[in-house]
Amino acid sequence: MAESPDGSGPLSAPRPLDAIDQDILQMLQADGRASIRSVAERVHVSRANAYARINRLIEDGVIRGFGARVNHERAGHGTSAYITLKIVQNSWRTVREQLRQLPGASHIALVGGDFDVLLLVHTPDNRALRELVLTRLQAIPEVLSTRTLLVFEEEDLEPQG
Repeated sequence: MAESPDGSGPLSAPRPLDAIDQDILQMLQADGRASIRSVAERVHVSRANAYARINRLIEDGVIRGFGARVNHERAGHGTSAYITLKIVQNSWRTVREQLRQLPGASHIALVGGDFDVLLLVHTPDNRALRELVLTRLQAIPEVLSTRTLLVFEEEDLEPQG
């Protein structure tokens, strides 16, 4: 069973999403600032129904929040890297909390395979990346080893509207 986003415990089983819910999700992924009115018109329901559906999606944890998709290079963080970590067995929760505090950490995943954790970071330059890996990451006692994969080019695959 999945854990709640705040790490406080397991999520309840998800409610099934109908076609209207799926359409609302697609719309909001493309434009998180879409008005209730435009959502309602696009999926052919009343504004009250659209509002209730969006609130239910938020309460159920389907929608985790609304945010901007950032061009990290234009925002002054032109160096991106995936960093793989091998960690001490059963230390995921401790390591995750420490990784959340890292400047530029964008995505953290517990994975199976040759390594335990996959971390995506965005830093201003290679010097900052080196500092992050050698000084911050490798100083975490539960981190046994790291491997850094420099990103040459990336593309956001989220719906663009």
